[in-house]
Amino acid sequence: MIGSRIRRALGVLGFLALVAALALAVQHWGFRAALNEAARRGVSDLALASDRLTGELQRYRQLAVLTARHPDLAPRLDGPDGGRAEALLRQTADMTGALDIVLLDARGREVAAAVEGPRRGHIGTPWFERAMDGALGVAHLSSGRYGRRIFLFAAPLFAPEGPVAGVVVVVTDVEAIEASWRGDRPALFFTDETGRVFVSNRSELVGRADLGLVARHREAGHEIWRMRAGPYLPERGLHLAQPLPVIGLTGEALLDTAPARRIALLQAAAAAALCLAFGALLFLATIRRHTLARANARLEERVARRTVALQAVNADLQREVAERAAAEERLRRAQADLVQAGKLSALGQMSAGISHELNQPLMAIRSFAENAETFLERGNTQAAGRNLERISELARRMGRIIRNLRAFARQESAAVVDVDLVAVVEAALEMASARARQADVTIDWSPPGTPVVVRGGEVRLQQVLLNLVGNAIDAMEGREDKRLVIGLSRASGRARLTVRDSGPGIGEPDRMFDPFYTTKEVGAAEGMGLGLSISYGLVQSFGGAIRGRNHEAGGAEFTVELDLARESEAA
Repeated sequence: MIGSRIRRALGVLGFLALVAALALAVQHWGFRAALNEAARRGVSDLALASDRLTGELQRYRQLAVLTARHPDLAPRLDGPDGGRAEALLRQTADMTGALDIVLLDARGREVAAAVEGPRRGHIGTPWFERAMDGALGVAHLSSGRYGRRIFLFAAPLFAPEGPVAGVVVVVTDVEAIEASWRGDRPALFFTDETGRVFVSNRSELVGRADLGLVARHREAGHEIWRMRAGPYLPERGLHLAQPLPVIGLTGEALLDTAPARRIALLQAAAAAALCLAFGALLFLATIRRHTLARANARLEERVARRTVALQAVNADLQREVAERAAAEERLRRAQADLVQAGKLSALGQMSAGISHELNQPLMAIRSFAENAETFLERGNTQAAGRNLERISELARRMGRIIRNLRAFARQESAAVVDVDLVAVVEAALEMASARARQADVTIDWSPPGTPVVVRGGEVRLQQVLLNLVGNAIDAMEGREDKRLVIGLSRASGRARLTVRDSGPGIGEPDRMFDPFYTTKEVGAAEGMGLGLSISYGLVQSFGGAIRGRNHEAGGAEFTVELDLARESEAA
């Protein structure tokens, strides 16, 4: 008994040690993950603030260039102009928010300015010398003249002959730029090449080169600063930096690591609590194991009795499933037969025209053959050869018509494949052309220059198009203007095929895809109202969509949308 208690106590102590080790590991991992997430957000915040600062300064950079091109400034370099240059500079500064705009001559002297005050020379300054070289001068400094921090943008003013005749300097107030984001999180500051803070959203950092840095080290791949810089900066901060060579500064940010440490501690506490709870449950489970074993024996006996009853129920369910599967198979065969019947019905409607299409080539072949025989008897082999070529061309034409009919009439059970929709339209129109000519219908079809490959079945797509074309021809019966317009385009990864007629339109658009719904009069056609219903099911089986509407200009318009194949999308 005592030995059992000792083993139990040792097991509990070992489990607690394992939980403590796991909690420390979770804390370490959690701190690294939280630090990485904080760094990701901090990089975004720093980039956003840098873009914001450079974007604000870019306006004044462009202002300097545009002002230097103004025609009213160049005359002021040659002498007094009645104050026009000063008026222009003041008006521009007022409209753009610039602190000052100054016009310098080639000697660096201020000849005009937006703000009245003592004039000074700029000769020898980096921004003036760079502008005199024909480039844009940029500088930032703390100005005693204006009593604040400023950015300078110096743009060259070119004389008509070509050389630089003067310089336009646009002065920007840095405090006006940083006023809108002062106090935002995180702490952001922009330092010059000496490390001194020139712009910041913390006013206590401006002008400082010593930020109270005590120590720095790397943790989880990031630079951590320990600081004593006042209540508005973190004691331990994640330091981020981004160079900004366009304005000559370096953007820096300090993110407090305390939230990351709190998250890591919470995760470690949660992991420890979960492990302790699991251990307590495991301990209770061990105690109750014998009780559960006895209850399990009784349960197994009851399960055995229930198994017999469930087996009988399962046998009944299997029989019902088999009956449902047989019914679904019968339904599928019936649907396939219905589709085939629709195709044969379409072939029946086209039979007269197709017979005419085949009879004409046969009569022509007979005539050409007799003529060729006569030419051969006369020894005119060249004329006989031309007749034989015409016979061969007519035979190829008849073969193409028969091949299309055989392909259309066969049962297509292939899965969805890549199909050239242009070829499908061409084949369907070739089969329906005779019927269209008999009905005096003009077909307007301009195929695109490249194949449009979609996902579908070739024969089933031909049936859909033949149903739409046949319905359009029937709808235009008795109309003066019989025109059938077929269009094909690509949009958003799909092919869009439109079939529009000049008939009276759709009487009940909400019912047009219902089975056995037809608007044809008895005796006028042999339609049963299944063509559009079959077409709807076929297009849906390809993952596409078919819609119909009354066009604004009159007539009905049907749209078939199908997914493009990959090669067609690339085209």
